[in-house]
Amino acid sequence: MASRVWLITGTTSGFGRRLVTSALARGDRVIATARSLEKLQALGASCEPKFRDNLRLLQLDITDGEAALKVKADNAAAIWGQIDVLVNNAGIGFPGLLEEGGSALLRKQYETNVFGLMDMTVAVLPHLRASKDAAMVVVGSRSAWKTELPGIGPYASSKAAVHSLTETLSAELAQFNIRVLLVAPGSFRTEGIYGQQYHTCNPIAANNALREQSMARFKSVPGTEKGDPDKAMEAVIDVVRGEGVAKGRPWPGYLILGEDAERDLILMEIALHRTLV
Repeated sequence: MASRVWLITGTTSGFGRRLVTSALARGDRVIATARSLEKLQALGASCEPKFRDNLRLLQLDITDGEAALKVKADNAAAIWGQIDVLVNNAGIGFPGLLEEGGSALLRKQYETNVFGLMDMTVAVLPHLRASKDAAMVVVGSRSAWKTELPGIGPYASSKAAVHSLTETLSAELAQFNIRVLLVAPGSFRTEGIYGQQYHTCNPIAANNALREQSMARFKSVPGTEKGDPDKAMEAVIDVVRGEGVAKGRPWPGYLILGEDAERDLILMEIALHRTLV
């Protein structure tokens, strides 16, 4: 099988870091990107020597704007003359009550998760169109439909927007034979996913009890996640390469990862069915 070139955003931790490792282990080439050059260099240093020839590091911030990202994408494509797989993995979560965060917190949240993702996609699409075996992977979240938790509104709504955009992109890019995979993971043991401070800049007295409960819940989650991120990203690599669990199967379009994500999706479908009937 020909070696693919992956461009992956947000690679210094979490799912992104594991995707780099897994893709390299399969014999593919990877352009790993992240905001922090220092952390990227640490990623390169930690890479097994036998894989280093197939790894390139590129500093970029997906919030830098479409024009700047197009330059970065062109530079990335020039490394090996192609980009076959774009993984929109970079993202962030800003917990806070919707009334207290208001539109300012939503804009801050959407700047990375929605607008940055779209700018990165637009920048790389010309190179995907030039590939003979192109794919785009978008890392969404089960929070797109698990939205009833106080404090998760900004993040959940941004991921719901990402899901909608990805579904439309899948239809629009089919004419170019660019396969699109929307990944919706549940809770996985990844680093720093709950690292952002809870929004408390605009406390409203009427919300004090709810805010305290929500903050306590967010603080209690790290370390309790059941999902194995290494196995999850191996499944993503399987789908893109048509190997392992995906061998002989049609392109899925969606990849729901984690028992909790599957359970919540089923519960949502049941609730919708009861409403409709």
